[in-house]
Amino acid sequence: MDQDAVTRREFVRHTAAAAAGAVVAGGIMGQPAAAAPAQTTDVRKTRSYHEDMEYRRLGRTGLMVSAVGIGGHVKQIPFGWGSPEFKKNRREVLAACIDHGINYADPCGAGEVLFVAEALGKNREKMYLGFDWQGARDPNLAGSLNKMKEQLDTGLRQAKLEYVDLWRVTMRERTSCNSEKEIETVARTLEWAKKTGKARFTGLSTHHRPWIAEAVAKYPQFEVIVTPYSAGSKEKPVGSMFDALRKYDVGLIGIKPFASGTIFKSGGTPDSATKQEDDDRARLAIRYVLSCDVVHCTIPGLITVDQVNNAVAAVKERRQFDLAETQRLEQLVQQMWANLPHAYQWLRDWEWV
Repeated sequence: MDQDAVTRREFVRHTAAAAAGAVVAGGIMGQPAAAAPAQTTDVRKTRSYHEDMEYRRLGRTGLMVSAVGIGGHVKQIPFGWGSPEFKKNRREVLAACIDHGINYADPCGAGEVLFVAEALGKNREKMYLGFDWQGARDPNLAGSLNKMKEQLDTGLRQAKLEYVDLWRVTMRERTSCNSEKEIETVARTLEWAKKTGKARFTGLSTHHRPWIAEAVAKYPQFEVIVTPYSAGSKEKPVGSMFDALRKYDVGLIGIKPFASGTIFKSGGTPDSATKQEDDDRARLAIRYVLSCDVVHCTIPGLITVDQVNNAVAAVKERRQFDLAETQRLEQLVQQMWANLPHAYQWLRDWEWV
């Protein structure tokens, strides 16, 4: 099936029977998912293919996603949320992404979903769209199969979407975690979404690193994980969660590559007096993150066309660091950890992954 043009009806026809046999057979949790065999994919058929962009296979979904995507958080955008200037910016930035071959967008939360869907408009089929409407942080949602289903239906209807490519539900983390019952409810809901063709693929977003390896082994519905991997993250030599992601062929989308802007002199403010230096730091961070073979796509919150161009330039640059670059990155990472605001101190838990 051509990845460039898939409707919900086509997706249901091609996948419903397979999903019913393979996923339901395992009950609520399914059987531990075996790694899918390597797929031969013609990368030129991926959405918005561009010869200068790098594409990576998103685990067993088989989707070929651009190494750099676009996240939904736009904290430093210099326009009022939802204003005409804000919407114009989103249209221009997403159009620039498509022009450069960036084909994955990851809005998180109802507001982000609505603005991204509106900005894409007729270009919807040119990008793979991640989706999270309300998530599963609220126990009243996570504990109810009907309410979890309702949030997807509501989001699709309000965003005027037939389907999403990846429904990745945001889970609770850090100060508290979802109960086993809530996790099983989420898994059931994701199974339903895929069987009905409302979501082509399913996964979760979490900042609770110790749980991820257990989760992907237990629930085959978690085909993709959206989780932090920044310029200061490293793979543990022993006991890394990456072991489980490789074993079960799980896609990984990395968030917070710039640690919420703390790697920059300006804190992430666009068009600041330190723009050139900040652009250099952004490219260095992206190069480092993409040197990790388990990260299939990193999703900075690109808020200007210039930032899109800079991210694309980073993809084209070499991954190997010379001694001077290594020393510079180490200094930047030390400053990054030191500059983390109180609300982001939890990112320190992602130094060793």
